Amino acid sequence: MSRTRTRVVSLVPSLTEAVAVSAPGLLVGVTDWCTHPGGLDASGAVRIGGTKNPEVERITGLRPDLVIANEEENRAPDLAALRAAGVEVLVTEVRELPQALTELDRVLVGALGLTRPRWLDEAEAAWADVEPAGALTAFVPIWRRPWMVLGRDTFAGDLLARLGVHNLYAGHADRYPRVPVEELAGAGCDLVVLPDEPYRFTREDGPEAFPDRPCALVSGRHLTWYGPSLAEAPAVLAAALRAAR
Repeated sequence: MSRTRTRVVSLVPSLTEAVAVSAPGLLVGVTDWCTHPGGLDASGAVRIGGTKNPEVERITGLRPDLVIANEEENRAPDLAALRAAGVEVLVTEVRELPQALTELDRVLVGALGLTRPRWLDEAEAAWADVEPAGALTAFVPIWRRPWMVLGRDTFAGDLLARLGVHNLYAGHADRYPRVPVEELAGAGCDLVVLPDEPYRFTREDGPEAFPDRPCALVSGRHLTWYGPSLAEAPAVLAAALRAAR
């Protein structure tokens, strides 16, 4: 059985939102990149640095019962330093939707001892009923200067596949390959999917590089976050895909 937790630090924006919505007041520390839900600073949660450069001493000074992290978003040396300081760290792994749902349950119910939140059931139901937007091929830039795209084995790629969008670089050896913009511009695909994070693509910044392809500007939070936003993500993403076509 899980023991009672009263002081939690989150090193992952997605998990910050999941915990804050499910158990307000439990978080004592969050990263600089944790933006949802609103009011985190007013709730008393301390900013402890970025996901890649958390301030270990500040975290230990908060005397957390648990630090929650992710194997992709956080660096192993930082997590090792926290453990060496006597802090318990729970590390999640999320590469696809079913895994995300399982990990959220493991964090919220298993580790924190909370009642399974309604939004998690709603998210599971929403994706179970999702209807693909069509059989489309796309690539998904996540950065420019240099250009980087989604490659193999990514959570965002899995969500898009469930919506009927095949990632052109899903078979690439790298998870986030660097691809010259000339190659991207010449790639045969139906669509370019441009999220607003981690790089903030906009109508004025991104589509001009691919003038011969329709571009879908999508919410990065709905494409890459695993938390309460998952419940509305199918409808939000599908609407953006339809608008681009």
